Amino acid sequence: MTVTPPPLDPRTAALLVMDYQQGILASLPGLANPEALLSRVAGAIADMRAHDAAIAYVRVGFTEADWAAIPPANKTFSFLGRQHLMHHEEPDSAFHAQLAPEPGDITVRKTRYGALSTTDLDRQLRDRGITTLVIAGITTSGVVLSTVADAADRDYQLYVLSDGVTDPDPQVHQTLMTSVFPRLAHIIDTAELRSLLHESHPDREKTGRA
Repeated sequence: MTVTPPPLDPRTAALLVMDYQQGILASLPGLANPEALLSRVAGAIADMRAHDAAIAYVRVGFTEADWAAIPPANKTFSFLGRQHLMHHEEPDSAFHAQLAPEPGDITVRKTRYGALSTTDLDRQLRDRGITTLVIAGITTSGVVLSTVADAADRDYQLYVLSDGVTDPDPQVHQTLMTSVFPRLAHIIDTAELRSLLHESHPDREKTGRA
């Protein structure tokens, strides 16, 4: 049975563009057709901008103090700290040029998987009256999983872009998208996002105004 996603009000929605960084993309050579993925996310950003929705960019990046503060018990991030990877001022931690932020966008730097746990993103979203999040990010089993679970606990309405998230492990990706995320979020693709936005302002294309 097909479940119709609920209406999406762009005035209270934000698109989260997470970990689309030079170094992360380069470290995942197994990703299928990264150029097509980037193009789809760029399209989602443009669609959200056209309806005056917020765009929030999330990237992982470390200072020397951040590296030193990572405890050995954290398997993933202690490795990054020991290897001094993803320094926040190095090109590897920059957003991909095709998805670059614009003035007025929210941008945050994190030091763990989730977009909310080590940033002030939640406060910035609440200050703008944001109650709905549209999720795009790499990887599905990393930033997307952590952020979806955390944001659900914070009572955001959630949409995950099925063609705006990806993972180097197709089986893990499929399990999350079909068995885990549907319990927490509405699963849509970028075409469905465009339709939902158009439905929120059905006269925009005729009048050129919201």
